[in-house]
Amino acid sequence: MTATSAAAATLATVHGYPRQGRNRELKKAIEGYWKGTVTADALHTAAAELRRETWRRLTGAGIGEVPTGDFSLYDHVLDTTVAVGAIPARHRAAVEADPLDGYFAMARGTQDAAPLEMTKWFDTNYHYLVPELGPGTAFTADSAKPVGELAEALAAGHRARPVLLGPITYLLLAKPAPGVAEDFRPLTLLDRLLPVYAELLADLRAAGAAWVQLDEPALVQDRTPAELNAAARAYRDLGALTDRPKLLVASYFDRLGEALPVLAKAPVEGLALDVTGPAAANLADLAAAGGLPGKRLVAGVVDGRNVWINDLEKSLATLATLLGLAGHVDVAPSCSLLHVPLDATAERDLDPQLARWLAFARQKAEETVLLARGLREGTGAITAELAANRADLASRARSPITRDPAVRARAAAVTAGDTRRAQAYPERAEAQRARLGLPLLPTTTIGSFPQTAELRLARADLGAGRIDAAAYRERIEAEVREVIAYQEKAGLDVLVHGEPERNDMVQYFAERLTGYLATRHGWVQSYGTRYVRPPVLAGDISRPRAMTVDWFRYARSLTDRPVKGMLTGPVTMLAWSFVRDDQPLADTARQVALALRDEVADLEAAGAAVVQVDEPALRETLPLRAADRPAYLDWATAAFRLATSGVRADTQIHTHMCYAEFGAIMSAIEELDADVISLEATRSHMEVAGELAAAGYPREVGPGVWDIHSPRVPGTEEVLALLRAGLAAIPAGRLWVNPDCGLKTRGWTETRASLDSLVTAARRLREELAG
Repeated sequence: MTATSAAAATLATVHGYPRQGRNRELKKAIEGYWKGTVTADALHTAAAELRRETWRRLTGAGIGEVPTGDFSLYDHVLDTTVAVGAIPARHRAAVEADPLDGYFAMARGTQDAAPLEMTKWFDTNYHYLVPELGPGTAFTADSAKPVGELAEALAAGHRARPVLLGPITYLLLAKPAPGVAEDFRPLTLLDRLLPVYAELLADLRAAGAAWVQLDEPALVQDRTPAELNAAARAYRDLGALTDRPKLLVASYFDRLGEALPVLAKAPVEGLALDVTGPAAANLADLAAAGGLPGKRLVAGVVDGRNVWINDLEKSLATLATLLGLAGHVDVAPSCSLLHVPLDATAERDLDPQLARWLAFARQKAEETVLLARGLREGTGAITAELAANRADLASRARSPITRDPAVRARAAAVTAGDTRRAQAYPERAEAQRARLGLPLLPTTTIGSFPQTAELRLARADLGAGRIDAAAYRERIEAEVREVIAYQEKAGLDVLVHGEPERNDMVQYFAERLTGYLATRHGWVQSYGTRYVRPPVLAGDISRPRAMTVDWFRYARSLTDRPVKGMLTGPVTMLAWSFVRDDQPLADTARQVALALRDEVADLEAAGAAVVQVDEPALRETLPLRAADRPAYLDWATAAFRLATSGVRADTQIHTHMCYAEFGAIMSAIEELDADVISLEATRSHMEVAGELAAAGYPREVGPGVWDIHSPRVPGTEEVLALLRAGLAAIPAGRLWVNPDCGLKTRGWTETRASLDSLVTAARRLREELAG
């Protein structure tokens, strides 16, 4: 390849960057503010320094245009809600009294006002706060944050591009506000919202923005003709504005499909396209649409959602093709780098050879710069880098870590009979009722109890060698004893051991399975100040030894009540890891399912009458395009059944899901064939119970009655109201009472008070039903 005039001014850029800082300084500052140990001024100062450090690093690496506005104290969709003035009525007084406290009240709730509903951002593990809109919503522009952050970047000498969530995606992500008819469509507010975006764009132009990026990832999903017409109208009107910067409309996560010609024809100056994974179809679709003559194309050729190094030669070939389809081509990751850890060089415990296979946000920015240089100057300018990249790719492909013949042989031998329980659900339900002897509306929790500072210190002390394994076990046993004793006293019917030994519901298992790599500093934002360290799935999966049985046995020895065995399901093990990209996901899921099948069998042999296999990621991993969903759901549900189908009829299998839109997977929930499913239901006002009833779901259900992602303590009457709403859809004989999710992030004081409300409400409702 040689440099061309079309590539002469090629820039490297990114759509967004991790917010937390190298040592999660943002998390510490925000949580300090919540505790009252950090002032508002100190929090804003810390946030500003993190932004400046990000811009300095990106510019220093060779990124020619840095993003602004992608930084957030909690969530960028919530930031958009503030920017367009769509504050829910119950939070307006708090926002007017103190914008910062009001902002966090919308995110976390207060004792008097529930927070906004939270759900997954497309098919990622990031959670966003759902806008609440209605016919009476009045939008007003508040450009303080986007303008202020742009001014910071320009003052520091950076070439900057503000990033805003686009108006179509904002409205498509929104829900009818409480009290608004369910059939209300927020997209009908488009004509009311567009003047506010016009005002925001004018303010950004006045502040010095040459370009503004409007993110429209909702357009990669299946869209109706009316929705596509709304997108065409929105960008016709915004493009016709005279007082605005140049507009770059960005999509990511999948192919644009029928929305591509809509955006290609729109009177905007640029388009950002993901061309990785399934979104690689955008390349052919762009050619079929006639390209983007005279327009800027930002080509997302570096996978922004996974951690493997880029195939530089393949990406350069893609970029060379794109040069003939657009007036100008710049290079970028496929999406914001929010979804990957910050810096792979921090992982000093990994084998150096393995570390060379990994690219986190910092390395992806460097790859983007390198590709832009290759496109601009020709491959001869990066000969050494290309040779090193080829060697690293070859090293990974031939590594014995990636392939285990025994694992592959066992997976190949699985039959259809291995994925079905021997007895139908009615027969199982009768056997389980006889074995467990539970009351009407049985109470339980989802699994984890508060992870106290003392527990985290114990794990840190063990890792640092300050205590030995025996001392660590003593600390964990003491915690299990306390949790079991508390649950008995509180009156819960089915107990858990509390998971004090677990650092994370995926990482804990990944560290005990072959084929996984664990990181020490690979933190990724899940929501707000909640960060997780997704393990890296590098090779074939097997279980060398039991992972949870010892702790289950200990907990069971402390009580006569049923204790749940607790596992994480195969789909979630994949979804909350960085998966290998060298084989189909279905093959990897089958390997994980077989390892979990062995664990389930061992738990049952140890006396577990109830085993919970959590699959909170089943919905979030659903492909964005309907045509791709049947194949996914087929292998995903089969993997769950493979993990759980080897038990006796009287062993009750539970599963759990949270914070997702479940309507699209009701048939798949049925296909899991779990005996009991617990789901998030509090923020969505028990909506899922009605969906399950409408779908004719025949098994037992625990729709959550306590929102554990908020510090609010629900009162007994509040829990009773939710339970009665659940009973309107689910018969009492099939209804469980439980929180929305695990209690890991909550404190003991609020946990005790909330579970007291939960148990009291269940008992009162039992008495009412008996009467």
